[in-house]
Amino acid sequence: MRSLPVSGAVVTWTKRSVSAAQEILQSLLKPFLFGPLMSTVEDYQSEFIGFRSQLTSFIYRFVAAEADAEDIVQDAYERTFRNLATFRGEAAFKTWVFGIAVNIARDALKHKRRWGVDYQDNCRTATYASERLQAEMAHISANSPQGRFDLTEHIDYCFTCMAKTLRIEEQLCVILKEVYQFKVDEITHITGLSEGKVKHALAGGRRSLTRIYEGRCSLIEKSGVCHQCSELSGIFNPRSRAAEEIQKLRMAREADSAEAERLLDLRLELIRGVDPLDAEGFDLHHYMLCKLPSHREAAAGGRDSGAGD
Repeated sequence: MRSLPVSGAVVTWTKRSVSAAQEILQSLLKPFLFGPLMSTVEDYQSEFIGFRSQLTSFIYRFVAAEADAEDIVQDAYERTFRNLATFRGEAAFKTWVFGIAVNIARDALKHKRRWGVDYQDNCRTATYASERLQAEMAHISANSPQGRFDLTEHIDYCFTCMAKTLRIEEQLCVILKEVYQFKVDEITHITGLSEGKVKHALAGGRRSLTRIYEGRCSLIEKSGVCHQCSELSGIFNPRSRAAEEIQKLRMAREADSAEAERLLDLRLELIRGVDPLDAEGFDLHHYMLCKLPSHREAAAGGRDSGAGD
């Protein structure tokens, strides 16, 4: 118990009265700190943690760099908390947070170039030209707990590379809709684009990916120029039969009969089942994505990241 002077009088504060005063103060400040739809810090943390892993994997697919993705998500966490009072429930809390993270990611990519479709080719060339790179990848494969080469995970890695060749708004809309299955109206809230522009970006992104895969991917087109899936499987899984593994994929089995749009849908279905940050081959694909010099150097020669209207 303690006594405090108030306007010449002495007011005695017990633990109970202090607790009551704190509750009153919190109730008065609540609208300014948390907004009308969030009650406590614990509520906020619980909501955010519930989708943090999904947000991180989404940003990772968008920026194609683990460290950048972690920084962006942490920044989003802090900015969201500081702006909770502005959240009015016009969209789901998760959608609102994704929008904040997308704005941060856009700023991070503002001065970076889009990737070229030959990124993986450059990656392959750089590896075969360097015994050191070959040794480092072999070490990861042999010693890392997440160094196993997996065919489906490589298809996901390939998608990340190819999506980086799209115009930035196409990439955003395709990943949000086709991988994370947000609805068009939710994507408008996340991206700030109109419904018409979202639909246009989706159509353009799908069209570009379909064209790229038709011309490059040997899984669906025998004349495709990219054989990385079977080639890397042969290197890292020499005891497995790459052709048999490929034929387990519905996408490969239907390659001769299905329309190109159907094959893209089957590819995206595979990708939805992969968490790139919690995958058996994360360390191997992370090295290929973020460490090989061909990726870092080629960025300077890509095309601008203009919006896909």
